Amino acid sequence: MFVRYEICPAMTSDLSALEGAPPEEILAEAARRWPRLAFATGFGPEGCVLVDVIARHRLPIDIFTLDTGVLFPETYELWRALERRYGLGIRAVRPAFSLEEARTVYAQLWEREPDRCCQARKVLPLRGALAGLDAWVTAIRRDQTPERASAAVAEPDPKFGLVKVNPLVRWTSADVWAHVARHGVPVNPLHAQGYPSIGCAPCTTPVAPDEDPRAGRWRGREKTECGLHGRFTGGRPAGPNA
Repeated sequence: MFVRYEICPAMTSDLSALEGAPPEEILAEAARRWPRLAFATGFGPEGCVLVDVIARHRLPIDIFTLDTGVLFPETYELWRALERRYGLGIRAVRPAFSLEEARTVYAQLWEREPDRCCQARKVLPLRGALAGLDAWVTAIRRDQTPERASAAVAEPDPKFGLVKVNPLVRWTSADVWAHVARHGVPVNPLHAQGYPSIGCAPCTTPVAPDEDPRAGRWRGREKTECGLHGRFTGGRPAGPNA
């Protein structure tokens, strides 16, 4: 069973001094302070940048991804390309039930109740993956959504009972793509085909040039986040999440 604990603000406040530091410095200090540290990547351009930073600076940070079983083929190929490029392994964290069960027993849950689908295929597997860790790294940026605008370099994460480290929190999209170009970081080819934000294949569509970058996620619904960075009440989303 996952046990939550209270996190003293002092555990994270010292990293506020690194607000303007490059991500490698933030990650190095986080790894020193919290040895049981892991990075959960969704293979967005920000996540690929952090894989590049971790690998180039040889930081002792475990890397994993939530493999829902319904990622785009291009995402699976990017996963393999990153492993080949950097000579590292990116662990797969999968839900308790199989894709076949999702299609039969759960009757395409992503079509009927996408919030429950995200909870079962992302949030609960992540909870298990984070159990026993001191802190986890994310690739969120403040300018991505209103809910992320107040994110700190390091902050308590009461949902999972540990510290959340956000080394790219101050970066803009332009900063991310400049790093990608400068270091030749592999990214998903779907970004060039109108997919600025990429999740599971059944729930992601291209966006028009004048649309919000996340408009293609769960199109036609009010849902714009999957639940990894927000609060839940009784197993259901209490508001926009990630």
